Amino acid sequence: MTCISTRLALAALATTCSTQAMAQADPDMGTDIVVTAQKREQRIADVPVTVTALTGARMADIGVSELDEVAMFVPGLQVQEQSANNPGLVIRGITSDSGSAQQGARVTLYYNGVDISRSRGAWQDLYDLERIEVVKGPQATLFGTAAAVGAISLISARPQAGTSGGIDASYGNFDRTQVSGFINAGDDILSARIAGAYKYRRGYVRNIAGDPDVPNQNQGGVDQDDLNGQDQRGLRGSLRFRPDDRITADLVLTYDGQRNPGTAFKSRAFAPTGGQTGDYGNAELSGSPNSLAVLGARKLGLDRNVYDANLTVAVDLSPGVTFTTVNGYRRFDALEIFDADGGPVSYLEFAEDAKGDQWSHEGRFAFDGDRVRASFGWNAFFENGFQRVPFATEEGTYLACSVAGAYAAVRAGLNRAGIPTGPACVAPNGTIPALRATAVLSGGRATSIPYAAEFTNYGNNDTYSVFADATYMPVPQLELTAGARILIEDRQSGYSSIQPNSVLLAGLGVQSSLLGTANTGGRKFEAERSFTAVLPRFNALLKLDAGVNLYATVSKGRRSPVVQLAAARAGSAVVPNLQIVPEEKVWNYEGGIKGSIGPFTGAASVFYQTYDGFQVSVTENGVTTTRSAGSANNLGVELEGNVRVAPILSVFGTFAYIDGGIGKDASNGVFAGNRFRLQPETTASGGAMLRVPVGGAIAYATPSVTYRSSVFFELPNNPAIATPGYTLVNLRAGVELMDGRYRIGGFARNLTNKRYLIDAGNTGGGFGIPTYIAGEPRFYGVELGAKF
Repeated sequence: MTCISTRLALAALATTCSTQAMAQADPDMGTDIVVTAQKREQRIADVPVTVTALTGARMADIGVSELDEVAMFVPGLQVQEQSANNPGLVIRGITSDSGSAQQGARVTLYYNGVDISRSRGAWQDLYDLERIEVVKGPQATLFGTAAAVGAISLISARPQAGTSGGIDASYGNFDRTQVSGFINAGDDILSARIAGAYKYRRGYVRNIAGDPDVPNQNQGGVDQDDLNGQDQRGLRGSLRFRPDDRITADLVLTYDGQRNPGTAFKSRAFAPTGGQTGDYGNAELSGSPNSLAVLGARKLGLDRNVYDANLTVAVDLSPGVTFTTVNGYRRFDALEIFDADGGPVSYLEFAEDAKGDQWSHEGRFAFDGDRVRASFGWNAFFENGFQRVPFATEEGTYLACSVAGAYAAVRAGLNRAGIPTGPACVAPNGTIPALRATAVLSGGRATSIPYAAEFTNYGNNDTYSVFADATYMPVPQLELTAGARILIEDRQSGYSSIQPNSVLLAGLGVQSSLLGTANTGGRKFEAERSFTAVLPRFNALLKLDAGVNLYATVSKGRRSPVVQLAAARAGSAVVPNLQIVPEEKVWNYEGGIKGSIGPFTGAASVFYQTYDGFQVSVTENGVTTTRSAGSANNLGVELEGNVRVAPILSVFGTFAYIDGGIGKDASNGVFAGNRFRLQPETTASGGAMLRVPVGGAIAYATPSVTYRSSVFFELPNNPAIATPGYTLVNLRAGVELMDGRYRIGGFARNLTNKRYLIDAGNTGGGFGIPTYIAGEPRFYGVELGAKF
């Protein structure tokens, strides 16, 4: 009776959610995907937590090659790529995107078993991957302290015995050019693999700054590139050594780099030359005339380099007993220049110079018996980095365009002199009355006074932990798991600033920097605190029959406390301003069903999460700080599955609903009752994979559709800093020849050319001038592939 009811439930799920081709099983192969979400190889249906897995082959079939594209097909996952230097990773409504070296992550991004979650060093190009695993819910026991709400694990393809290779290339509009490939050679003892990728695309937002074809430009100088483009490269070398059947050693060396043009932070208040063109029109972003000297580069854009080394050794010590050690080193160096005011005026011109090193070592023993499985081990993780934020402006322009209450009297004087201020400092036709402000405020002694400042936050964070996990099987159908991680953190924060007093304000009798930030004169303040935590999990898995499992889990997650260090004035002195933001704690309660019946493979889960000390990031005057918003809760449902309709056709789909946000208690202040940022209430995706033999070839087509409901981009929620829901349609189609060795086809992404936003608010929002970033337009082109 139980099996019958279970099959009926899964059949109903198939009807409800349409199903998903990328999780649970690969319909092209007819076998279950094997994952390592619990640090051991298991069928995904046997893992007692919610996991979605996507193989590299399935990514190619659907036509996704970036993490934000992958997220469209994973329920509960959102990825915002504002820039490769500033990705927003969101699992079940909880975002991890802070660039501060003083703050920890919420979502763990793992690369070949090593934590790479520090946001400025996390973005990794996706090529020649074995699979991606998305594990949802707190996973600190398995993945470390950063996995407060879940983990994304990227696993590269490893060398194999034999000789093989492949290359894929595509070309499309906006000169969209992508080339990736690999070469593999070796035997059962020693094998090697080299893989790489190059991706280029012109910006899809035209930037008229410095364009000689645009008359009456406000500012001369550098002819800027079009915005939201791509210029990135990646190279990976892998070596596998197996001297015998008991030992496997993998060495993986990776380089990832970007030379992308600037991000289109577009203002609704400041029009480009010729007048306002809306969120999706031309931009006029030029940066500062002093960009090279102050910000570090003449043009807007990103220069980022990431180097990664990973050594994993697995040893079979005896039947059922293994030892594995995973060791990693990662270094990143990124400089991004951006125009934060979103318009033609030299008002808010910033850069972010971020550097860091990370070292990781883990060792674990595992035992696999008939009725008991167990593992225990240790982990040490060290990171040392900083985030330096230079700022450039022109003093009179800044005072005229500012909306800060502190400068209201200055703006009133400019208004009396006939100079519009605030958002009106740029006229509707794109001219800039504020350029006359310095002459007025200096009494004609100067027409332009450049201003430069910077602040730097430092983080040196060391974490030591031990963990253990045990599974008991009282009967073959039931597995009970309990585990915990005990950790000690040493968090050292530093802060320095160079914030000179304004010349114009000094002439008015005010001794202050333009940003109002305390000036340490380059002197570095330091603070250190240590913390401990115990993070448990409890799981149960009930095997209803050979293909269907029920599971339930209770787990605790934690985001580290923040040793938040800045500077403040105390009379005539500048002193450290230290705030300890308490840890964010979450309890996750979850249950689900997963498995396969005949041609259907799918999963359904329900979760409820409670938060204490929920941390939020707020940007004011260019400085992002962390605050505790109090309590929060999160209720959600996730469905996914795949149906093999016929030998030539599979259909897939996902659905997720999340009702989450800050608690409504008055003690939560301005955040009370707000929805989580970057999280749509409803998401869905669906599509089909059609493969039809035609003579000696195979014609294929993969149409897909994704939907996202409305999203708030900031906390507190603001309807003006949001995007309505939108639907995107994609298509891949073509022909495979000679048993799949060669492929020729075409692709279209955002086929209907839907307009939507990927972000709003941003640094400009912290100054009262929010900016908006448009999503990708329609991309289309041809693609070729070959393998041997």
